[in-house]
Amino acid sequence: MATANPITEFTSAIERAEARGIDTTVVALATADANGRPSVRMVLLRGVDERGLVFHTNYKSRKARELEANPFAALCFHWPTLEEQIRVEGAVSRLPPDESDAYFAGRPRGSQLGAWTSAQSEILESRTKFDEEYAATEARFEGQTVPRPPFWGGFRIDPSRIEFWYGRTDRLHDRILYVREGASWQVKRLYP
Repeated sequence: MATANPITEFTSAIERAEARGIDTTVVALATADANGRPSVRMVLLRGVDERGLVFHTNYKSRKARELEANPFAALCFHWPTLEEQIRVEGAVSRLPPDESDAYFAGRPRGSQLGAWTSAQSEILESRTKFDEEYAATEARFEGQTVPRPPFWGGFRIDPSRIEFWYGRTDRLHDRILYVREGASWQVKRLYP
């Protein structure tokens, strides 16, 4: 039976998947622009707790621009070998700068330099141009700690709905839906 707290259920699912060698950080993120046109891409989950689920990006990227215009998103984790899927929907907000700083400080140096170099989602003339810009960024920060760019940081999805899908034979799947109502969660079972 489902637990009363979907974050506890989510944490258990992560543990099951990781025990099977599944990379649980990879998740599909769906956003929509101000006109409601959807877009989806894979991102890396970088945190989960009672406050929500966290990922990081360039604030000038398409996904960030869409989240600023329409601050709601959906995530979908799919682990075929476990026959499990988790869908999350909710409001999105930027992380406080200190939380983004802490995460950025722990990234590999190459990723830190890449964050400064990449005009994410913009048109790039050539790979050579990017490589030259990266080399210039590398030289700029040579021998220094790389600070977080002001245009890069985290977002948190504060879930209002979380659905757990458990595959079963004959497509008689189990679907457990959590819907937030105020400070509590209502648990419902859905038809397959």
